[in-house]
Formats: sequence, C-alpha cells, structure tokens
Amino acid sequence: MNRPSPRRPWGALLIMIAVAAAPAARPDALSVVQMLRAGGCGGILPIAPPLRHEPTLDRVAEQWADGHSLDLKSAHGLRVSGPDEALIQRLRRGSCRDVAGSDLREVGSYRRGTDTWLVLGTSSSASSPAPAAPNLPPSTTARTPPVRPPASAAPPASPGARAATPALATRALQLVNEARARGAHCGSQSFGPAPPLSLSGTLEGVAAGHASDMAVHDYFEHQDLSGQSPADRVRAAGYREKLVGENIAYGPQSVEEVVKGWLASPDHCENIMDPRFAQMGIGLAPGRVSRRGLFWVQVLAEPRA
Repeated sequence: MNRPSPRRPWGALLIMIAVAAAPAARPDALSVVQMLRAGGCGGILPIAPPLRHEPTLDRVAEQWADGHSLDLKSAHGLRVSGPDEALIQRLRRGSCRDVAGSDLREVGSYRRGTDTWLVLGTSSSASSPAPAAPNLPPSTTARTPPVRPPASAAPPASPGARAATPALATRALQLVNEARARGAHCGSQSFGPAPPLSLSGTLEGVAAGHASDMAVHDYFEHQDLSGQSPADRVRAAGYREKLVGENIAYGPQSVEEVVKGWLASPDHCENIMDPRFAQMGIGLAPGRVSRRGLFWVQVLAEPRA
C-alpha cells in the first residue's frame, strides 16, 4: 500500500484491544493491563472488566519504588522491567494472571527508567493506610518471551481450518449486519447505524489461513510468525485494500457466542461498527497443541475504489 491508512484497526477478543497499524505510541503499562483483562490473558482466563485508575495507588507505587513497604491489605504489587516494546509480551507471558483477577477494581502505576511498579487492588484499597516501613514484598519481573521460529510466509489454510461453511458465514454476516443496522454503544463511544457488509471469499480465505496458523503453531496474536499484519495478509491474497481490520477470538463454540463476545468488547465492537468497512470474511480452526478450543478470525476491509 503506497500511503498509510488514517486508521487500520484490528482487535483480539481474549487477548488484546484493537491496535492501530499506523506508527503506534509507546505502550503504557496501564493500557496494557486493561488490554490483558479484556482479553482474558489470551483466552486462559475469563474476561475481566477494566480497572479504575486510582491516583492514590500511583502514589503508593511511587513510594514502593522508593523502598517503602506495600502495606495494603486489599492490594498487591507487580514490578515489570524491560523496554517499552516488550511490555505487552512481558506482562502477558509472565504476570498476566496477576493483573487479570476478577476481584480487582483499581490500578495505579509508577515508572522509573525501564522499570514500572503496578499496584492493583479492590475498591477498598484506596482508602487503606499509606505504605510504611520495610517488609517489601518480592517484586515480580515478567519473563522475557521466547523467540519464535521464523516463517517465510503466512501459510494457507490447513485441513484443520474451516473457512466457515456457507451457513456459518451467512449467520455471522446476519448477526454483524443486525448490529450495524441498530447502531451500538462500544464502551463510551456511540455508533449510529452503518451500511451492511457483504461476504468476500478472499477475506474468508485470509481469515481461515490465520486461524489455522494460530491453531497449528499455538499462538494467539494478530501478527503471525512471519511478522505479517492483517493488512499484509490481505494484500498478499491479492485483495486491493484501503482499510483492513481484524478481530480474533479463542474459545467460543458457536458463531453466536463469538459475535456476541466481540460486540461486548469496546474495541472489537468498534471494528464491527466502523462504517468504512464494506466486506468481511470469517474462519475458524480447532486448536492442536495446548489449546484445544476453537480459534476464530474475522477480517474486515474497505476495498479500493
């Protein structure tokens, strides 16, 4: 693509919020925590509601970084070290369960150099006493993610992948277009009615291919093992795109369940409701390694005129 799109969103239910494909801002620890909660740590935990940012906990985190104890009965701390670009992977692979608890309600953070101190607590933690003396809990530094093997190109759909039967694809399209016709509240953002989408065989093949690749190689991300983004895969399939979006999910057992889950997640809902999209494809594949559930991929696109 010769010129960058104004926004190229993709979202992953059960792992991450929609991420713009344009040059991204440096990841922020609080937004990463919210993303991981919205994604259920890649589908291994239930989706958890977003945490309220509590300035009191920011101060607690700063005092903890200065060597004071974390003396809150209803809170726990997490220290993450590493460069910005590795923040998501470090939290997700090493400490995701610590930030995705359904009992948590608040979060605060403090950053110094390449270290980030997070304090997470229930609603009563903000009114708890300020941190005092020693007895510092052990800090947690997330593990560095393993290096993935290179891949030469996005693979075609394997026999285990399902480029959605005509009935399933039609049902997915019906559910999506019903939502677009109604309009929707995607978190704090309101969307009016949007034009209906149509099915694209090319996008369906791209969706099935990525679902298969995630299932076979046991990962759950928008970027595949060869480093290709959703837009890269769409372009490689010969589709002349102007805008590309992707929603992925792991776990749902029916098309009704997966579409309902996407619509309940603000960023994935925004993808579905984006009036610029005109076509979609959907694919799924059963997991083969540690994950035995279904991997789902929805690809949305606005074709070039």
